[in-house]
Amino acid sequence: MEDRILIDLYWARDEKAIQETSTKYGRLCFYIANNILRNTEDCEECVNDTYFAAWNAIPDKRPDKLSVFLSRITRNLALKKYEYRSAIKRNPSATVSFDELEDCVSGRYNVESEVENQHIESAINEFLWGQGVEKRNIFIRRYWYFDSIETICSYTGFSQSKVKSILYEMRLKLRKYLESEGIEV
Repeated sequence: MEDRILIDLYWARDEKAIQETSTKYGRLCFYIANNILRNTEDCEECVNDTYFAAWNAIPDKRPDKLSVFLSRITRNLALKKYEYRSAIKRNPSATVSFDELEDCVSGRYNVESEVENQHIESAINEFLWGQGVEKRNIFIRRYWYFDSIETICSYTGFSQSKVKSILYEMRLKLRKYLESEGIEV
């Protein structure tokens, strides 16, 4: 089913929208949640919460790309669930991904920094669009989807050392780019 039709179902408040969303994007949402949470029950809960959040959000918003909209919701919900669970135990792949990026992006937040956060988001997007498709995809798979190095290697056909090298170089370039944009890292 086309995204446009799916969104129309949400706007019409037709419960078939949830079923069709699950059919079309359920595996993607589960994949994203699983890369962060590594727990089937938590992932299923997160995916169901994604459908509920989409149900509540779409009458106010009409997303241009439904897959991106759902992915963002799933990722945010999974990160919140991970944060809640992290007091007890840690997910090594998500922790490693965050640790790799800590030199580029800090975790500080306060109300006054919201405008700065939007500037940072815009700068990171601009940086990524300035990279080649291959490098951009590797970066996004690692730091958005939390794919392991091994998964990225199987996706790209590159060796582990090449993927690690690309990620390392991109982190250095990102840091330099953010600093040139006046963003403190």
